[in-house]
Amino acid sequence: MADKAKKKKEELEEENISSSAAEIPVQGETEMVTIPLKDYADQLEKIDDLQNKADQFSDGWQRERAEFSNYRKRIERDEEVNRQASRIEILRKYLDIHDDIDLAVKNMPDHVHDDAWSNGILLIQQKLANLLASQGLEPITSENGEFNPDIHEAISLEEIPDVESGKIIEIVQQGYKIGDRVVRPSRVRVAK
Repeated sequence: MADKAKKKKEELEEENISSSAAEIPVQGETEMVTIPLKDYADQLEKIDDLQNKADQFSDGWQRERAEFSNYRKRIERDEEVNRQASRIEILRKYLDIHDDIDLAVKNMPDHVHDDAWSNGILLIQQKLANLLASQGLEPITSENGEFNPDIHEAISLEEIPDVESGKIIEIVQQGYKIGDRVVRPSRVRVAK
């Protein structure tokens, strides 16, 4: 921008205008104002300096705006992670109740299978299972019966002659996941 002032000075000198004064048209007025050429060049330099400062402030403002936008996105992402963690923590508590009801139904005496009370318990079990499923909770399936430490927790390793090493013998406690995230791993007995 300082080059503009020098260029203007050279143009004025080429036009054979006295080096002591320059006529500058003032916008909106019809008369010309005469100022010394040195003052005119100084004013052009000041304009260039102010333009540079304005550009710096604009760049700084844009950087701050981008940083604030990134900060807001990071906060929203962290809040979503916290909501998901809270939701999973609550679902884990419901899973404990679900396990207890499943155990009670599994060990229900034969003489109460068809009475109203046992049918009520079965209805409660079904409602709780539907509630958990509506929250996206799915049971973990064991593909090919292979132990996978990402989704299983081995509670025992046992020598079984008929079963290949690394295969699941029994699922002691069903595991659950939401999408790809494990809420609770399946507790299993594994062949050694």
